[in-house]
Amino acid sequence: MDNLQFNRHRRLRQNSTIRDMVRETHLQIEDLIYPIFIADGEQIKREVPSMPGVFQLSMDNLRAEMEEVTALGIKSVILFGVPHEHDKDEHGSGAFSHNGLVQQATRAVKKDFPDVVVVADTCLCEYTSHGHCGIVEGGKILNDPTLDLLAKTAVSQVEAGADIIAPSNMMDGFVAAIRKGLDEAGYEDIPIMSYGVKYSSAFYGPFRDAANSTPQFGDRKTYQMDSANRLEALREAESDVLEGADFMIVKPALAYMDIIRDVKNNFNLPVVAYNVSGEYAMVKAAAQNGWIDEQKIVMEMHTGFKRAGADLIITYFAKDIASWLKG
Repeated sequence: MDNLQFNRHRRLRQNSTIRDMVRETHLQIEDLIYPIFIADGEQIKREVPSMPGVFQLSMDNLRAEMEEVTALGIKSVILFGVPHEHDKDEHGSGAFSHNGLVQQATRAVKKDFPDVVVVADTCLCEYTSHGHCGIVEGGKILNDPTLDLLAKTAVSQVEAGADIIAPSNMMDGFVAAIRKGLDEAGYEDIPIMSYGVKYSSAFYGPFRDAANSTPQFGDRKTYQMDSANRLEALREAESDVLEGADFMIVKPALAYMDIIRDVKNNFNLPVVAYNVSGEYAMVKAAAQNGWIDEQKIVMEMHTGFKRAGADLIITYFAKDIASWLKG
């Protein structure tokens, strides 16, 4: 050992207090956005089979859910609508209806919980009879005609009280169209949280159970990104930033931490990681089988999202994480 020179990194790991003192990345309740699925009907609290602990809720059960959410200190939610199949049509008109499910839920949340930030998922797929995120003609998803409907949806959601618009459709020009629509309606101050980097992913399977939004034909690969591509993510993000996006979502999160870091390094706006349904379901299934320590895995995973560059995290684990953080 004589004259052996090396660094003693373990000095800063000797006990939990020192480790806490030098911790570089912190996960906080304020980082969390909790998804809520609003189902059409009454007295509905229907657990999603592939997502234990996640429920489709009717409006009469929304208040109880929000009381639990706010008691845990969660300050923002993102709302999705789950209409009856017979209410869906080719243009997804329920998405921009004054009495649409997201609009009704937004009004209810802002009335009873005015300090909660409501993020409105702005898409058509839950409301279209074919399950795609745009107008379909001859088996093709049409880009430009869809933009007008997305702008109408955004304006309708803001009229209901939404604080942030989150368009998830991945049509080219969707941020520009929504920004123009909001500005012309007098909503220049409403920010857009763009799903600007959204991959065509196998991790979305359970969400389609939750939102009843499985495409009736084909897939979404003509408008969502190829999971093998990295540089494409930067092109997509740059377009949305130039068109007026205020936040940038990377979806999914777990297999795309490199993309989260790329977006954070290249663009000066808040980055949002979406911890998607398949990521949630895998952890829940493993935990139920006793194969993993759920709390430790979830906290490590979400701290990893923050370390990769995420400022905010949309996650179905939000209530669990908030409870663990509160001790």
